[in-house]
Order: sequence, then C-alpha cells, then structure tokens
Amino acid sequence: MNLSLCSLTKQYGNFTALKDLSYEFTPGVYGLLGPNGAGKSTLMNIITDNLKPTSGSVMYNGQDTVSMGAEFRRILGFMPQQQGLYPSFTLERFLWYMAALKGMPKNEAKADIERLIGLVNLNDSRTKRLGGFSGGMKQRALIAQAMLGSPEIIILDEPTAGLDPKERIRIRNLIAEIAFEKIVIIATHVVPDIEFIAKEVLLLNHGEIIDSGKPYELCEKLSGKVYEIKCSEDELTGISKKYKVGNISKDEQNVYVRVISDSEPSDHEFTLCKPELEDLYLYHFD
Repeated sequence: MNLSLCSLTKQYGNFTALKDLSYEFTPGVYGLLGPNGAGKSTLMNIITDNLKPTSGSVMYNGQDTVSMGAEFRRILGFMPQQQGLYPSFTLERFLWYMAALKGMPKNEAKADIERLIGLVNLNDSRTKRLGGFSGGMKQRALIAQAMLGSPEIIILDEPTAGLDPKERIRIRNLIAEIAFEKIVIIATHVVPDIEFIAKEVLLLNHGEIIDSGKPYELCEKLSGKVYEIKCSEDELTGISKKYKVGNISKDEQNVYVRVISDSEPSDHEFTLCKPELEDLYLYHFD
C-alpha cells in the first residue's frame, strides 16, 4: 500500500499554497504539523480530490487517484475540520446517509455503523439529533463516518479538537490501532496527540515540507537547545522577550521557564532538558 504525492503545487493567483511538494506514505500514522496557513488543509483537500492541484499528482499504488475516481473514494475516509453536520439528523441516520453515499451494501453498513458507534463511545446518543451534540460529540460522529467501510486511507483534520482528556486518549489509541494496516494522515495543533503514535511527522510551512521523520529523530535535532531557566518573577518579562518560551511554572520561591534557544542562557541558572515534539514546533513556528 503506497500513497505518493508527486510535485504538488497549488496556486491562488499570486499566492502559492503548496510548492512542488512530494512525499510517500505507507501504512501507519503520519502527523502534519504547521501554523495556520501552512498548507495543511490544502494538501488534505487535494489528496481527497476536493481540490485540484495547479500541477502535480496523487498516486495510489502507482495509479493516478483522479483517474481512479469512485474506486479511490471507496477506499478513502475523510474527516474535515469544519463540523458540517445535518442538525436535524440523528447520529444513526447520519451514518446511514454517509454509508449510502459510499455505496455500502445495507447489511455491511448496519454492522459497520453498530461497530463504529461503540468505538467512538456514542451508544447512548445514537437516536439524538446532531444539532444537540456538544462539539466533542460532533467530532466523534465525524470520526465514525470517516471510518465507514474500513477505508485503506484515512485523512483526519483536527480529530481531537473539543474532546476532553479521556476522550482524546480513547480516540488517539483507536487511531493507533486502526493504522496497523492503513495509511492515516492527521493534521493537528494538539502536538501530544501524535507524539507517541505517529510513524512520521511532516513539518509544513509556507506550502513546503521543511523537515520530516520519526518523532524521536526530529526531537534529537534539538538536543542541547532546550533549557529550564530558574528565575524570579521580575525577570520573566525579559526572558520571554529573549527566548522562545514553552512552559512556565512556579513554586513558593522561584519561577521555572522552559525555553528553546540555539545558545546557552548563561545569564541565568539553567538545566538542560530532553527535547519534546512541542519544543520542535515552537522552534520552527513560534
């Protein structure tokens, strides 16, 4: 199973949303990280054929996905960021509707809908109207529809936005499990959600991949650049202006500031820290 992005470029007039982007995906979880406007949503919409590239192509197992047409859409699951649900539909009716759009046979759809409602922990809400769902419940409904028909490729745009910590963990573990034999691409700003489940992370900025690799390999590139500074409250403003600040904590006597810096903060007492993916995000995009 292989999904290849081949020199994708997308232009809107003089603005280039994607610039000659190429990458190859095999089964596993891939995280897309980047600031707003980096090109993540444009890339996902091109992969799902909701948007046409200015140039380049998307290939699945050596075939152009545009020429595959409905055949490609049958093996694709997509969860958009926008919660464009039908408020008058119940959860069950919504999933039946999406299954019909995917051309699933009724007996197959029935079994799949039952399985997925349980997986996203919405059994008690199956007959409730989507208009009365909380934001987190809507996210879970969208995740369920993306998994209908056991697609081989699943694209998830901010899948855990609005979920409480318990549900985030449930969904994160579910994504990790289903990705054993599928290609799962996740765009998110919740960095911890992909730090431990992503096979590879792509750092996207201004329509280009500025770095990619296994999470721990990317973090190792920041070795010797992440510090915890011990300071007073009066020094905090100056530190925040001078360094990229990750976290701030305080005990009875001192303030502790996690910073990312190319040079040692020798003007303060500090300790060296092990880099995390969130540090990498701040290093590139803050």
